Amino acid sequence: MRTLVTVSALLLISACSTLPDPDPEQAWIDLAPHADTTLDAVQVDERDWQDPRYFEVAPGKHELTVRYQFAVPPSNLGPVEEPLQRDCQLNLSFKDFNAGERYRLMAGSTGLHPWVKLYDQQQKLIGEGSPAGCQRT
Repeated sequence: MRTLVTVSALLLISACSTLPDPDPEQAWIDLAPHADTTLDAVQVDERDWQDPRYFEVAPGKHELTVRYQFAVPPSNLGPVEEPLQRDCQLNLSFKDFNAGERYRLMAGSTGLHPWVKLYDQQQKLIGEGSPAGCQRT
């Protein structure tokens, strides 16, 4: 009985964590945060996106909004002992998403300042976004 419960739980977890198959008529955007951070898909063209793990868009121009959460180490803040937790939204516009292509959206930070960059399948930098507001958490 324990084995059945354990196997069922593992199957449920793995089913929830799998991504759908990419639609060849759409562009797929993977999200790649730095270690110890969180990066979530939030909106496409100012409309809420349902799955925070990726974007999938029609070919053409789109604006993507992501939520990036990260900690700023005390060494970047001055005389404090605890890291500062930041919760930021960033926007990235790109005009040439192509059907059937996979892109990678990376986020990171330099001190208090978050950044977001878009790479194509050949790992070439093709776009950069800008912060749309941050708050402390």
